[in-house]
Amino acid sequence: MVKNKKLIALYRLSFGVLGLSAIATEIVVLLQRGVFAPANFFSFFTIQSNILASVILILGALLLFADKPGIHALWRGAATLYMAVTGIVFALLLSGLDAGVLTAVPWDNTVLHYIMPIAVFGDWLMDRPKQQIRFKQALVWLVYPIAYLVYSLVRGHFVGWYPYPFLDASEKGYATVGATSLVVALVVTVLAWMIARLGRHK
Repeated sequence: MVKNKKLIALYRLSFGVLGLSAIATEIVVLLQRGVFAPANFFSFFTIQSNILASVILILGALLLFADKPGIHALWRGAATLYMAVTGIVFALLLSGLDAGVLTAVPWDNTVLHYIMPIAVFGDWLMDRPKQQIRFKQALVWLVYPIAYLVYSLVRGHFVGWYPYPFLDASEKGYATVGATSLVVALVVTVLAWMIARLGRHK
């Protein structure tokens, strides 16, 4: 574990700014192309998780610089889990797609799907919470992914647009989407357990 608070703060600030910069770049480029659809853009789990993680990293850095209590471990753990899901799901289900379909700018794809998940996980390991997070507590992290799934399916049904191919019930059918979602849910639950365990302060 890294004990130098200033070093951790700089680490968090750097990656927090990087994450938000990648998202801002996406928006600017899409606006320039005249294809920016805010409702669709902010419906991507990748965008939502990266915004959350970047904000938590930046706030955490500012609090460390000010020598004040940091972000609550449950929030940090949630961001770590969601970014882990972003990286793993991308690698398993989306990495074969044309990068142009996923992001407007190639380097954004690398930042949002590869660098940020690793950076946030690294932050969790470098500065582990002083109080152990029990698995029962970590289960609250699952509320958001479940809500996201419901939102994506309901919205997709009405607007005819789904953020990811594996959620496209109109093409794959609800049975296939449901089976895929169950597998992803199992992976997310295991990840939540692992992150809680790795969060033990040493």
